[in-house]
Amino acid sequence: MRVVLAEDLFLLRDGLVRLLQAHDFEIAAAVETGPELAAALAELDPDVAVVDVRLPPTHTDEGLQCALVARRKRPGLPVLVLSQHVEQLYARELLADGTGGVGYLLKDRVFDAEQFVDAVRRVAAGGTAMDPQVIQQLLARRSGDDRPLARLTPREREVLELMAQGRSNAAIAGKLVVTERAIAKHTANIFAKLGLEVSDDDNRRVLAVLAYLDHGR
Repeated sequence: MRVVLAEDLFLLRDGLVRLLQAHDFEIAAAVETGPELAAALAELDPDVAVVDVRLPPTHTDEGLQCALVARRKRPGLPVLVLSQHVEQLYARELLADGTGGVGYLLKDRVFDAEQFVDAVRRVAAGGTAMDPQVIQQLLARRSGDDRPLARLTPREREVLELMAQGRSNAAIAGKLVVTERAIAKHTANIFAKLGLEVSDDDNRRVLAVLAYLDHGR
C-alpha cells in the first residue's frame, strides 16, 4: 500500500515514516510543504495520503487544500488529515463531497501506533476514521430540541458517535458489550429518527450521518 505523507516537523515525519514502514506500508513520498504535496499527489497516485492540515509556506490550511484539490481531480482519493486541534470547518470541508476514504485525527492519536495504523488502513480501504473529539463537537452542534438528534436515546447517541468514527456494527457491539443484533436495531432506529435511508455500506452511512448532523437538511 503506497502512502504519500505530508508533515513539516522533521521528527514527527520521520517517526511516521518508520511506523508505517514497520507495518508494511510503502512510502511513495514524505514531504514537508504544500507545493511538494500537490506535486506528489498529482504524480504518484498513492493508495492513501496522510496529510497535516497546516503546511508551509502559509502554515494555515495548505495541506488540507492540496488534499481537496487532489480529491477533485481523483474523486475518492483516500485522505487522512492530521490536526493539532479540533477544527470543525476542516472536518466539514473534508466530508463535503460525500465520497469515501476520509479521516480526521488529532495528532495526539499518532502516539497510539495501533490506533493510527488502523485509521490509515481503514481510510485506504474507503472507510472513515473520525476522531472521537471531532464527532462529539459535530453532534453537540445539532443537539437542540428543534433537531431530530434530540429524539435519540442516550444509547442511540452513543452508538451514533461510535458509528461516525467508522466502526462496524460488530466493533460497536464489542465496545459496548452487547450483541451485534442489538446494535443493528439501534442503528435502524437512528436512521429512522434522522430520516436517513439505511445502507449496507458502512462508509456511505457514516458520511451521510455526519453530513446531516453538520449541515442539516
